[in-house]
Amino acid sequence: MNLADKPTVFSGAQPTGQLTLGNYLGALQNWVAMQEEYNCLFCVVDLHALTVRQDPQALREQIYDLAAVYLACGIDPAKSTIFVQSQVPAHAELAWILSTFTQMGELERMTQYKDKSQRHRTNINAGLFTYPTLMAADILLYGTHKVPVGADQKQHLELSRDVATRFNGAFKPIFQVPDPLIASSGSARVKDLQEPSKKMSKSAESDLAKVMLLDEPKTILKKFKKAVTDSQGVIAYDEEAQPGVANLLNIWCAATNNSLENALEHFSHNMYGKLKVESGEAVNAILAPVQERYRDIIADRGELIKILDNGAEVARQRAEEMMVKVVDVLGLPPRRSL
Repeated sequence: MNLADKPTVFSGAQPTGQLTLGNYLGALQNWVAMQEEYNCLFCVVDLHALTVRQDPQALREQIYDLAAVYLACGIDPAKSTIFVQSQVPAHAELAWILSTFTQMGELERMTQYKDKSQRHRTNINAGLFTYPTLMAADILLYGTHKVPVGADQKQHLELSRDVATRFNGAFKPIFQVPDPLIASSGSARVKDLQEPSKKMSKSAESDLAKVMLLDEPKTILKKFKKAVTDSQGVIAYDEEAQPGVANLLNIWCAATNNSLENALEHFSHNMYGKLKVESGEAVNAILAPVQERYRDIIADRGELIKILDNGAEVARQRAEEMMVKVVDVLGLPPRRSL
């Protein structure tokens, strides 16, 4: 299948701290697999990160770190377009245009805005409010067919669909209306090691709650040893009664490519300590090659920048093709395609 014949997928992550084990098992591994079937664009969405005040020097390093992690996890620049959002100005340009097709009430209903405005009371800026419109621009700019989404992003994707439909209805079909790409049933649902009723998040307050992709092996093992379980003394899979044990079983299965049935047989000794240690060891085993590749990639900053520059050039050309159509239907002065 030629690149032009493949449906387009767009996804990205913010360069605000390291990615977690949950990001790796639940998203990045799926991104790698998608490269064979889809025309993929994977973006470091640095403009989104600006809704919270960032240290400029640290932010720049985090942008390169995240791009290096993408590559280390298996995103191949020969198969996918990898780029930094701010290096494609059309993202911000289209976001402004789409904001005129987005209703205030729609943005007010966004649960992430409500949550973040509670956590950042001293900096409830307009960007925090219009964040979903920029996300819509990210997606619609490339004629995206499918967007990998988790439960926390479904609402934003629905807004992107609504805005695309509204724009198309006002003029003519310019934007592809994107569909969610739901992770396979085998994708790991990695939960917080201290509060296993919640998903693992890089914003968790406790370091023991989250395993970061670049954590030292001994640190990872320590976090698993301190993982919350329960007092039942039985290793069974019950997400409601034993969420901590269920979380460790899910992680061990994902890291060792074993079924839940095999896991329950393997841990039939009912020893929580062994479950914790073996889960940590299995995670270390799958992250070791990722960390080794990351160290090699980040050590060659020149090559990393070259990959991102090449990706940004491809993205800019694709984005400009869309912007030519958008400004034409809006009645703005015509522009030449790059």
